[in-house]
Amino acid sequence: MTQIKNIGILCSGGDSPGMNCAIRAVVRTAINNGLQPYGIVRGYQGLLEGNFIPMNASSVGNILQHGGTILQTSRCKEFHEPDIRKEAAHILRRKKIDALVVIGGDGSFNGAWALHEEHKVIVAGIPGTIDNDISGTDYTIGFDTAVQTAVDAVDKIRDTAHSHARTFIVEVMGRRSPAIALHVGVCTGAENVIYPKDEIDFDSIASDIKRGMSRGKNSSIIICAEGNKPGLAYEAQKGLKEKFGIDAHVCILGHIQRGGNPSAIDRFIASKMGYRAVSEILAGKQAFVTAYIKGEVTSVPLQECLKKKDEYLPQNMELVKTLSI
Repeated sequence: MTQIKNIGILCSGGDSPGMNCAIRAVVRTAINNGLQPYGIVRGYQGLLEGNFIPMNASSVGNILQHGGTILQTSRCKEFHEPDIRKEAAHILRRKKIDALVVIGGDGSFNGAWALHEEHKVIVAGIPGTIDNDISGTDYTIGFDTAVQTAVDAVDKIRDTAHSHARTFIVEVMGRRSPAIALHVGVCTGAENVIYPKDEIDFDSIASDIKRGMSRGKNSSIIICAEGNKPGLAYEAQKGLKEKFGIDAHVCILGHIQRGGNPSAIDRFIASKMGYRAVSEILAGKQAFVTAYIKGEVTSVPLQECLKKKDEYLPQNMELVKTLSI
């Protein structure tokens, strides 16, 4: 087995709060074990451009509390091409990088898996995405912070909704995942949640709003996951107006959910995952992901984390429906 001396670290895809905590843990754990860490700026795109920077303990000082990623990130479409991945593997070898740590989501992990499968690159994945939608792990870095950011925003919107006796449709992130919408809906007492893969049930939404009004409520909050196509919240607004004469205001939270200081939960889990990634590399593992399972950080084969998980669980949907009466 190749002796590990140099470790590369990159972030890929959408950023998430806590990525800096994972970077910090990887760098300092590597240094503590006599390794040299290299940050790769702007993900796979930076890898192809040879944008490597040597890192030391001071490189990651005072970054725990900051959102985003000090290494920056990107979405590199070229990495889908086998010839491009072959060049990436050559670059890693020329730079004498013995193992690569990839912080990102399922798309980033598919790129890492291809590097390993095609060119035997040692790869470690750290799940970082606010959508919490990666198979093989119960939790992804950034989810807790994103939910709390959205909850804080909805709490403020409910104040004005009550003051003006209005219905608000608040759109949260989650193109193919219901996780943020589900958690925000429960935590804010929303009257209804619109999920990205479901048809909008206007009858149910209108019934929930009218039921609340019948017991004295003068305002309602509907949480809407953004969906694959833009405008799902406005589609809901239009349907409620045309079908039931209900006026609703739309508020799209957008990218504020990606930013902000990571929560203590995200900082702690990200730090444990970064530490675990380096430890498993030194133990001889070749292609794995640090996973949070049943309250513990462990590792699982990378192949188990290459697709999105399904959180459309009946008990979750029933929870929202039951508590919204």
